[in-house]
Order: sequence, then C-alpha cells, then structure tokens
Amino acid sequence: MTANHQLRDEIREYWSRRSETFDLAFGHRIAPGVEADAWAQPMRDHLGPTPLRVLELACGTGEVTRLVHDLGHDVTALDFSEAMLAVARAKHAGKPRLRFLLADAGQTMEPSASYDAILCRHLVWTLTEPETAFADWFRLLRPGGRLLVYDGNWAHPSRHGRWAARALALWDRLSPDPNYDGALGPRHAAIMRQLPFAEGLTAARLTPMLTEAGFVQVTTHSHSAIARAQRRVNGLRNRLRTRVYDRFILTARKP
Repeated sequence: MTANHQLRDEIREYWSRRSETFDLAFGHRIAPGVEADAWAQPMRDHLGPTPLRVLELACGTGEVTRLVHDLGHDVTALDFSEAMLAVARAKHAGKPRLRFLLADAGQTMEPSASYDAILCRHLVWTLTEPETAFADWFRLLRPGGRLLVYDGNWAHPSRHGRWAARALALWDRLSPDPNYDGALGPRHAAIMRQLPFAEGLTAARLTPMLTEAGFVQVTTHSHSAIARAQRRVNGLRNRLRTRVYDRFILTARKP
C-alpha cells in the first residue's frame, strides 16, 4: 500500500469517527436562515437558475447537499465515508433528484462529461494527490461546465486572526469543546502535516493548478458574506472562529 493510500485511509477513518457529532461542530452544520442563504448565494450566482446536473464532492452529512438540491438541481452527492453517507441519506430520505454515491473525490470513477457543475466545501485541502483530482474533475464536466470551491487556509491563522486564535486556545484549555476538532486540534493537525497543502491552501496556489488541469476563468471571490452571517447566528466562541483563518470561494469553467 502506498503512502498516499495509507493517508487516505487515515483521513477516511478520521471523518467517519466524527460522523455522529459532525453536525454539532461549528463550520459543518449550516444554520437555516441567514447563514444558509449566505452559503447558497454563490450557487445562485455561479450555477445560475437553470436546473443542472451537479456533482457534490465530499458531501459529508449533506448540509451543502440540502442547499444545492433546494435550488432545483439534480444532485449526486459523493463521499468516501460510509458513516457520513449514512447520516446524509437519513437526513434526505425520499427526496427526488438526489442520489448518494460512495466514492473517492480524488478519483471518482464517474463517466466522462457527465456533469454540468461540480462543487465542494472544505475538501481541497485534504486531497492527497490534487493534480490527479483536478484532472478527474475536468474530465467529469461537460464543455462549459462550472466548478465551485469553498475552502480556506487552515494551516495557520491569518495575520488578522492571530488574536482570535490565541483567545480560542485559552478558552479551549479552560473549557474544551467536545464537538469541535478544527485545525488547532492535534489529530487534525497531524493529518494536515502529511498533506500536499500542509503549508496552507490559498487561492493563489490553487489557481495555476486548476489552469494546468485545463480550467479557464479561474476567479477568486470573497467569503466575507458567509462569515458575517455566521457571526449573526452564533455565540462568542464561534464568532471568534470565523475570524481565525483566511477563507475563500473559487470558481472556474471547462472550455
């Protein structure tokens, strides 16, 4: 077994263990109302109003799945954790235009040119072979197909977020949060150190990689509207969490 396969297995086991409490952790559950609307707005802006065949990569417990499906799209939601998919399937039982698929987001095995759009949230930083994944995503899209990525630099706090990180570290020492294992958590950090984006995922680093895979019109968009919405519906601890890392939204298109 290669080192990359071993790391993928470790990542799968980590997320599977977290499936039962995943929706209790900040940054994973999407609260209805203003926060859900903020996450959905980039889908409205960049996928458009016409129903599309959409592939959601690393769907987890199906929080983003709900948003893109509610916009009227035909959704395939993919994850490599059976435990995560079990939660997502139960959450969305009986819905039309929706199927769940057990597969690896880095090598999907789906048919070529079979989707109008691909989207993912907080996936790219976990890819063990990003160039292979991006080539696969390009292959899956039909001509004119769109890519929508929500992600961030989870390797270290941003320059403006260091004070929030220090405050959270002190808070966590005094009163640990049992449901949150963000980038400051030891298991999360140990996995991150082994990944290609261990030094941090940024839009500037991601853009040439997507261009090399064949994508065009690679564009970075602000994540600030989502952060503002999260601060409206969360307590102080989670409001601090919105300020720690540089997060971004990125779109691209297949010619």
